[in-house]
Amino acid sequence: MATLIHTLADHSDDVNYCAFSSLCLATCSMDKTIRVYSLNNFTELPYSPLKGHTYAVHCCCFSPSGHVLASCSTDGTTMVWDTRDGRMLTVLEQPSGSPVRICRFSPESTYLVSGAADGSVALWNMQTLKLYRSVDKCVIIYETSTGNILHTLSQHTRYVTTCAFAPCSPLLATGSMDKTVNIWQFDHKQPCAGNTVENESKVAVEEWSEDDVSAWLCAQDLADFVGLFKMNNIDGKQLLNLTKESLTNELKIESLGLRSKVLQKIEELRMKMISVSVTIPDEFVCPITRELMKDPVIAADGYSYEKEAMENWISNKRRSSPMTNLPLPSLMLTPNRTLKMAISRWLEMQQK
Repeated sequence: MATLIHTLADHSDDVNYCAFSSLCLATCSMDKTIRVYSLNNFTELPYSPLKGHTYAVHCCCFSPSGHVLASCSTDGTTMVWDTRDGRMLTVLEQPSGSPVRICRFSPESTYLVSGAADGSVALWNMQTLKLYRSVDKCVIIYETSTGNILHTLSQHTRYVTTCAFAPCSPLLATGSMDKTVNIWQFDHKQPCAGNTVENESKVAVEEWSEDDVSAWLCAQDLADFVGLFKMNNIDGKQLLNLTKESLTNELKIESLGLRSKVLQKIEELRMKMISVSVTIPDEFVCPITRELMKDPVIAADGYSYEKEAMENWISNKRRSSPMTNLPLPSLMLTPNRTLKMAISRWLEMQQK
């Protein structure tokens, strides 16, 4: 049985993360603040809330000793605080400038790692408070005593947003915006510096066999088409070249709804290929979903968002800007046709 013993209601917007030390609880929020509470009676410490971030704070974590607290934000920074007096020790700017989604200390507090929305990861030396190493869209496993790379994990097809080690077994879980969680098992007896764990089965779509296409159809809830596609010898290259006309005239799919569903899944596959193989310009990415926008709209804060994402934001009774956290003077959304045309032109260039 679980008993509710206390409720904290000090934040003015969504709470994004909670973290414990042996003495304190820290929480961070879309309201751009970090609040710190004593575990004795859950009263807020005198120096709380911690203010400094200019946009939403996504994550906070204590060092193993509990003397230092780190927080990271959409503003592209990771801030380090002294938990004894709330003093800001340093501001670590993500080299790419991308929104920072997560941060973690090494077991000895020697390093701090910060992961950003663009897939970049920065490793900071906590003695010098300077950048030690920066890497790109992979999960990197370091030897904490030397800083040497033990493994590079590169199976995710979208940005990696979180990772966690199991406390009593050689397991690592990594989560991504590709909507998957990968579980990794390590052989601690044979750590090999520079060892790369790749997805050996990952093949470019253009090189898919007919069986690969069949497996993809099943995964997309299109299993009824497996026989038809096999009969027409549809491999990966042909799959990407299918059009409304070829589905109608060559594959004889009469239902407009089914043709539309197949074309939609193929378009999603093309989009995924583009997002994996190239870097999407920041101005084409929705600040809420961190995905390439299909139907961009301009909100009253002057920023562009994916229409559906912004509508959902507003429908959840949020009346503040996702980017600035300031009140929106209006809930009107205006189609950004210029941006939509620019995205379409960019997509056409990527597909040539």
